[in-house]
Amino acid sequence: MAEGAAKQVAERGQGGRMKAELGGVVVLDFGGQYTQLIARRIREQQVFSAVLPCTAPVEEIQRFEPAGIVLSGGPSSVYDSDAPKCDPKVLALGIPVLGICYGMQWITHTLGGKVEKAERREYGRAQLKVDCAGGPESSPLFAGAPSALRIWNSHGDHVRALPAGFRALGHTENAVAAMEDCKRKIYATQFHVEVKHTDRGTELLRNFLFNVCKAEPKWSGAAFIEETVEAIRTKVGSKRAICALSGGVDSTVAAVLVHRAMGDRLTNIFVNTGLLRKNEFETTLEMLRDRLKLHVIGVDASDRFLAQLKGITDPEEKRRRIGREFIAVFAEQAQKLQAGEAHGEIAYLVQGTLYPDVIESVSVKGPSATIKTHHNVGGLPEEMPFALIEPLRDLFKDEVRRIGKELGLPSEVLVKHPFPGPGLAVRLLGEVSRTHLVTLREADAIVVEEIRKAGLYEKVWQAFAVLLPIRSVGVMGDFRTYGLTVAVRVVESDDAMTADWVKLPADVLERISTRIVNEVPGVTRVVYDVSSKPPGTIEWE
Repeated sequence: MAEGAAKQVAERGQGGRMKAELGGVVVLDFGGQYTQLIARRIREQQVFSAVLPCTAPVEEIQRFEPAGIVLSGGPSSVYDSDAPKCDPKVLALGIPVLGICYGMQWITHTLGGKVEKAERREYGRAQLKVDCAGGPESSPLFAGAPSALRIWNSHGDHVRALPAGFRALGHTENAVAAMEDCKRKIYATQFHVEVKHTDRGTELLRNFLFNVCKAEPKWSGAAFIEETVEAIRTKVGSKRAICALSGGVDSTVAAVLVHRAMGDRLTNIFVNTGLLRKNEFETTLEMLRDRLKLHVIGVDASDRFLAQLKGITDPEEKRRRIGREFIAVFAEQAQKLQAGEAHGEIAYLVQGTLYPDVIESVSVKGPSATIKTHHNVGGLPEEMPFALIEPLRDLFKDEVRRIGKELGLPSEVLVKHPFPGPGLAVRLLGEVSRTHLVTLREADAIVVEEIRKAGLYEKVWQAFAVLLPIRSVGVMGDFRTYGLTVAVRVVESDDAMTADWVKLPADVLERISTRIVNEVPGVTRVVYDVSSKPPGTIEWE
């Protein structure tokens, strides 16, 4: 991601911290696979959590006025030459700290203890013996816990010697599993309290939040709405904004939130990229205008988007070109609006960016890998004519749906399946052509229609078709055919960070396959995607 765009994205567009954020918990990410889950578990207790890279300056952490700090797990060894580190001052702020897995090892190593490669690695379930002196009630972290717990481990190193001032709170067969220094308010577990596989993990996390940090459970949808609206109002002043509106739950919630703050100074723009689903441009415009009463300009830019994609097969290049073209369209529309009205500079672009978009697009939260570029994050051009307002940037999809419900959005918006910003361009593998887009739209419409008929639409996360650059031999009416292949993808998920393929009833699969082959010209084969995320992603590109 270009540095200029990265800086603008990182600003979040909210103009200072919200009240519900202050007094929350900052999670410092060392690249762990469960970092986002830690943040979710904290918010489930109605305590705000923000994820920052482990390299975040202490001053940035302190701006949140956090009640506590959590150090995440990570894939490295503390002795690696490129091992992730955070500023040791974090441990001297007087703010309670909880280290998890690598976080515990980093605390140990930084404060003079000893970490070694374990003779026997611990992955998966293990038995924890709670053995702190005086019983578990003497540690605020283990208050109310039994003397033994089933826990979930994922580590190859372990703590061999504790730093000065610490005492062990529990052991597994071959490792110190928890420790504390009550005077410095530093606690740590080698196991993962955030996963459901750990017995009473939520209770241990609650103990840290409320017994140790004295955090207040003031994070809620209503508080988020009120304070986000106030923060946006303060930030934008008398200036105007446009919103990149797609009709999906993310951008619609963002639009309604910002509309509450700005009123008629917000103009929503819905772009027909030529990459939308069947009839989506017309039906979405009608819903946004008639049902939600939003001021929406519909722009048919399908020819220019398809021209940008001509001859392009690399998925990352597709995303970059689409991202750039979106910004170009928005800039042109902003100029037209400003030319037609005498007051108010259009200084901001509103986007419905979510946390999974950010973590997959660019490594801003720690030493994690970039999975793919999202058109609204990593696909932005270096020079931007707008500052960004991204009120949902720290949230997950299910949290956004709850916010949308608080805002009174209709259920048809709240339950709508996610649709990628680049649209069908990343569900049509290889070069994008008008002919293949027609084929994919028809196949996709059949998948969604049959999922709805089966009563499964609101029970699954996503259901869609993918057109593969594969031809295979078939037989139709006693004649040989050499047609296209459609893959059907149906997944279940909570937040899009992980996903499992749905074991659809055989009769539903059969109907989908039969209809696609019979009703979509040129398709002779239908396959079902049984990949989870990881190792795959939900989308194919």
